[in-house]
Amino acid sequence: MAQSYCDLAREHPLHQAYHDQEYGFPLATDAALFERLALEINQAGLSWQTILKKKENFQRAFEGFDLDRVASYGPQEEERLLSDAGIIRNRLKVRAVIENARRLVVLREQHGSFANWLTLHHPLNKEQWVKLFKKNFVFTGGEIVNEFLMSTGYLPGAHQDSCPIYHQILTLNPPWSQQ
Repeated sequence: MAQSYCDLAREHPLHQAYHDQEYGFPLATDAALFERLALEINQAGLSWQTILKKKENFQRAFEGFDLDRVASYGPQEEERLLSDAGIIRNRLKVRAVIENARRLVVLREQHGSFANWLTLHHPLNKEQWVKLFKKNFVFTGGEIVNEFLMSTGYLPGAHQDSCPIYHQILTLNPPWSQQ
């Protein structure tokens, strides 16, 4: 049986901090949700440790993940991002983050916020979520959608039932616990 993230994170400073303070905790603001989606997109094909090491650089490069700012990025900002060694310099991923910001601005106009849009569709199973994300966003395959939703509290499974963080998250009433 493979080790769980709860087991693997225990002795690693980057993973332990993420595990104990972020992973599976409900997020509500557009910037926080957009950031997590962008980080999950950038993790594709790479280790989560690589992303955690670059997290502050992503926050700086994408201006705090402000939807309106990122949605307004054009070719000059794209080139700036592609020349930034502090982030993942993959053209498809950079373009996906920018395009998804544009799509999130539209969803926000229609539903008030990204969180409201997620809540409107909750609860769905993983397959339904993946289909919905593929319809509304780019570069969002099954693993990206699953990790995004688990890491933000919309799908269960971020922590083992025996993990103290699991019980801490339950007190926050994450969406998956309301099914």
